[in-house]
Amino acid sequence: MVEYKVVETSLVTDEALEEILNEWTAAGWHYESIQFAMREASKRPAMAFVLFTRQSSATD
Repeated sequence: MVEYKVVETSLVTDEALEEILNEWTAAGWHYESIQFAMREASKRPAMAFVLFTRQSSATD
C-alpha cells in the first residue's frame, strides 16, 4: 500500500525547500512533486506543498 505525505510551507525559499526535501527523504519518503500557491499581486509563491510517498508495510 502506498502512503502519502504532504508538507506545507509558507516560507518558500530554496533553503526552506531543501531542508524539507532532505529531512523527509532521509526519513524514508520518496519525493514526488512540489505544488506552488501563487498570489495574484506577486510573482513569488505564497506557499508550497511538497508531496512524498513511501511503501507501507501494512496490508489491508
